[in-house]
Amino acid sequence: MSIAYNAREIFNGHEILTGHAVLVRDAKVVDIVPRHSVPAAYRSVHLEGYMLAPALMDLQIYGGNGKLFSAELSTQSLEATYEYCMAGGCSRFMITLATNSMDKFLRGIDVIRQYWSSGGEGLLGLHLEGPFINPAKKGAHLEAFIKKPVAAELRSLLDHGKGVIKLMTMAPEICDQASLDMISAEGIVLSAGHSNATYEQAVNAFYGGIPAATHLFNAMSPLQGREPGMVGAVYDHPEVMSSIVCDGVHVDFASVRISKKIMGQRLYFITDAVAQVSHGEYPHVFRGDRYTLPNGTLSGSALTMLQAVKNGVEKVGIPLPEALRMASLYPATLMGIDHTYGCIKPGSAAEFILIGEDLSLKRLLLAGE
Repeated sequence: MSIAYNAREIFNGHEILTGHAVLVRDAKVVDIVPRHSVPAAYRSVHLEGYMLAPALMDLQIYGGNGKLFSAELSTQSLEATYEYCMAGGCSRFMITLATNSMDKFLRGIDVIRQYWSSGGEGLLGLHLEGPFINPAKKGAHLEAFIKKPVAAELRSLLDHGKGVIKLMTMAPEICDQASLDMISAEGIVLSAGHSNATYEQAVNAFYGGIPAATHLFNAMSPLQGREPGMVGAVYDHPEVMSSIVCDGVHVDFASVRISKKIMGQRLYFITDAVAQVSHGEYPHVFRGDRYTLPNGTLSGSALTMLQAVKNGVEKVGIPLPEALRMASLYPATLMGIDHTYGCIKPGSAAEFILIGEDLSLKRLLLAGE
């Protein structure tokens, strides 16, 4: 089916266009053309809303709609998470498992393959947050499962997770270079996090090939006058990207604003969202605007990706186009899939959000529906 989407404004990932239509065929964008140039073969759909933009992407989410993946390793958990994502304008997500047993990681990998083979949508792959992290910055992670990489065990994990594990958070001061090289050789994106690295250690890791950091400020060595730490190393590097949780709880909005001024296009949004469960290794309690462990330790957000964008605009002062890029184009760029996602251009996926002037979600449009 050939469809021409007409909206008041179209944000293609780079600029805002008016008086144009997006041409879609076979779930792909064909072109963006002036409305008067829409070919006769295309059925015109007039969208009532403020702006059509690329659908959003979340590289760190643990569950949604009452299902936590680590507590229930099932395709139903992944479906529930996908539905939660879609309600927040997000069409692509990276399911995340926090530090856990190798057995749980291996079983999670199997479930992801089942989800894909049964036609499950939206899932990019697995983000392993741990277990190779620093106990000094464990946050809500269970210390009993934290470890240093051992070559044979790591090789087994990577072999089992080939094509599934796409992103791994680790503490560079805990991992030897051989382990980092082994992970990178599989095409897995490394992200420094849950780390107590000194500035020197972090800088060496970044210049050694680690392209990103996980949830800036949270569970990492802070920026201080005599020791700039991981935060200082992220700020100081010209290319390293970092995720940030823009909920005003994990990070103060002023800290997001300062970081954005320093980092520019290197900063992107994640939700770090979890779901309330009372069983499993990570029971989460909903506290109104956040989730904690039963002992009160902050353990996850209640964000959606669109709410992160809205917070970025209204609480931080980021212009809407840039806030949208932080939730779509920039995470796609980190993962090397920005030719398909986070943009509206010939050949990109036909996955869009239609938002209102109040930045509410009017529609999520997928595959030329």
